[in-house]
Amino acid sequence: MSTSTKESEFWNVPAAELLERHRTTAEGLTTADAEVRLKEHGPNLLKAKARSDSLTIFLSQFKGPLILILIFAAGLSFFLHDATDAIIIFAIVLISGILGFWQERGATNAVKRLLAIVQVKATVLRDGKPEELPVEEVVPGDVVLLDAGDSIPGDGFILESRDLFVDEATLTGETYPAEKAAGVLPVGTELARRTNALWKGTHVVSGTGKALVVATGRETEFGKIFERLKLRPPEAEFERGVRRFGYFLMEVTFTLVIAIFAVNVFLGRPVLNSFLFSVALAVGLTPQLLPAIISVNLSHGARRMAKARVIVKRLASIENFGSMNVFCADKTGTLTEGVVHLHSAVDVDGSPSDKVLLYAYLNATYETGYVNPIDDAIRSYCCLDLAAYSKLDEIPYDFARRRLSIVVAKGDEHFIVTKGALQNVLEACLSAEMADGRVVPLATMREKIDRLFRETSDQGYRMLGVAAKNAGTASRMSKDDEREMTLLGFLIFHDRPKEGIAEVISQLDRLGVSLKIITGDNRLVAANLSKQLGNPDPVMLTGAELRLTTDEALVALAGDVDVFAEVEPNQKERIIIALKKGGNIVGFMGDGINDATALRAADVGISIDSAVDVAKEAADIVLLEKDLRVLVRGVQEGRATFANTLKYVFMATSANFGNMFSMAGASLLLPFLPLLPTQILLMNLMTDFPEMAIATDSVDPELVERPRRWNIKAIRSFMITFGLISSIFDFLTFGALLYLLHGGMTLFRTGWFVESVVSATLIVLVIRSRRRFFRSRPGTALLAATLLVVAFTVTFPYLPLARLFGFQPLPGSFILIVAGIIALYLITAEIAKRIFFRRVQL
Repeated sequence: MSTSTKESEFWNVPAAELLERHRTTAEGLTTADAEVRLKEHGPNLLKAKARSDSLTIFLSQFKGPLILILIFAAGLSFFLHDATDAIIIFAIVLISGILGFWQERGATNAVKRLLAIVQVKATVLRDGKPEELPVEEVVPGDVVLLDAGDSIPGDGFILESRDLFVDEATLTGETYPAEKAAGVLPVGTELARRTNALWKGTHVVSGTGKALVVATGRETEFGKIFERLKLRPPEAEFERGVRRFGYFLMEVTFTLVIAIFAVNVFLGRPVLNSFLFSVALAVGLTPQLLPAIISVNLSHGARRMAKARVIVKRLASIENFGSMNVFCADKTGTLTEGVVHLHSAVDVDGSPSDKVLLYAYLNATYETGYVNPIDDAIRSYCCLDLAAYSKLDEIPYDFARRRLSIVVAKGDEHFIVTKGALQNVLEACLSAEMADGRVVPLATMREKIDRLFRETSDQGYRMLGVAAKNAGTASRMSKDDEREMTLLGFLIFHDRPKEGIAEVISQLDRLGVSLKIITGDNRLVAANLSKQLGNPDPVMLTGAELRLTTDEALVALAGDVDVFAEVEPNQKERIIIALKKGGNIVGFMGDGINDATALRAADVGISIDSAVDVAKEAADIVLLEKDLRVLVRGVQEGRATFANTLKYVFMATSANFGNMFSMAGASLLLPFLPLLPTQILLMNLMTDFPEMAIATDSVDPELVERPRRWNIKAIRSFMITFGLISSIFDFLTFGALLYLLHGGMTLFRTGWFVESVVSATLIVLVIRSRRRFFRSRPGTALLAATLLVVAFTVTFPYLPLARLFGFQPLPGSFILIVAGIIALYLITAEIAKRIFFRRVQL
């Protein structure tokens, strides 16, 4: 239905006919009909949601190439009549998959519950009544109600509108909002000129509207572009780090596996055993639980942040939160109370003026654009009788003109009243009205106005201009009529800094996060606020100066600037990009219509639950309260999550690399394989148990003091350093088994299995912290899992099941020798850790 409509160019079809084609009315669909259409057309999404049912999550645990090779090899050994080994390999792989599934399903379900809190919704007429629904449930034939800040949920035809302006830059590239109105246009009208049509992916800047949805999801214009370009969200800093780490492991694993397989075949060992041994080594070296560990770490962080009233929409942004070293925020509502108060209405001499207040009240009362605190402040300041006045027309506010005009009638007199940013109002004026009613050329008053503006701004007040002119008999006006006006006076507002905000900024600074204020307010007001926040001499850059600055120069300048003032909305994104190019991890907090592009550009886009849809949709993190204290908690949680993720990486890579290096070396010196493939897999499974509790581990305070980022070079150094230390003590164990106990093949494998698992498990308690291990208390779950694995490993050779794995009971003397070797290993690792972290910065 929607496809045929679009082919016939719906903007050329009268509203009544279009409603009939879609089997709907101006009052919308019934709930039952909408449910049928949702099944027919599918969810209103550009990209199908990744399946997250239990079966999909379970099967995803076995899609890694190494696991698939292992399953194939086990199947091959089964057909070669080695059923016992095949069954053991399958069982170990299955148990490992179940563990990963259990962890990941819990993480996925937790994230689903959190995201449901901050869904972007659309107001749809269902059963003739307005109803808020998730955007993905909107279907062709729905009638939607639109207001400023709303995202357009699908391609649509305007049924009714009032001063409706829509930002279509994502589709047309046009900088200024497009005015929209009901009507019928000729066939072949180009997209940018279809003034009666709306497009998914755009948003309302001002005014209101009612529209029929004719296409959703991939059938929309934006959906077609999405399909052609396969648009993807930009890769986060943390995701880049994980990807680079994955490439590094692939290189190491591939090189090791090929070399060991070739050598074992050269030494005349069975090809299948050599192949299984090499693949098992690769599985042992690869931290296969890393995706699950990352998911669990992030979901734990998300749940902890939710308790602090912070909802994480994109999990990787938690890690970016922790890495963030620059935080950009608007002034109003973030650093200030956000409750703007009208201080006074004054004439051009600075004296209180009832006329200025009346005209401002008319302008604020009759405007129908997006809700804003300025007009709320004017309306709440007083209550004037407007019975003698009536509204004729409105020229909505936009972010280029930065002013709003209303055409008002009083009897036969028609006049236009304009209110807005002082400089923008002055641009529209030729004269100024004095207190005694005289009208003088504006040029004669500029010096006095500039002085009043400076004095007011220096005190931290914000000043707007109010102007008017006679409209004759006209009842309709356009932007072109905002000229040759008379300046009446000024509105002076104040918005106090939030209580305790200076201390919050100081906390962020101590955490290594510098604040940069990005505001449309004038430089004097912004400088005053910066001083109140503890920066007596802020470095400033204005929007006018930004226009004259090249992108290359801005990259060099941006890091040193404290306050960007008088900034235009389209300059915010440019500032964010310049800061990122300067090597910073940048967070940006915004909640307005004009903040969407900057939110998308930032490494961490932060909005609030009460923000307009377009801002909330673009954000990675949504605050349920607009409070920077929550951000401090978020930064700390992000760093704790990142620290625990790195702990797993350090533990898994160093212990696994050491074991695999030892095994590779032993396989070249011994007349038999040092461990069977099933024994290697069991060892890998055992060492995974305590590492799965990493997400709940406690984090030392010093690990959250500064922002941290992935450092593959440091991880490689750590892996090699501690892997080789581990190998030294493995070879000591080999010596004890071969030359002290004169053990055969089975005793050797059993003894080394026990030493390897116990040492790799206990080393977790050493390298989880940069402090001495006895001065940093591990999490309860991690400590319990570690001790249980050690106890099970020591007793396992004495159990009947051990014989299936090719193990035998160990003599008591060996247990004592191993205890001594492990104690010496832990002491050596503790010393090496202190030296390593003094030399290497992570």
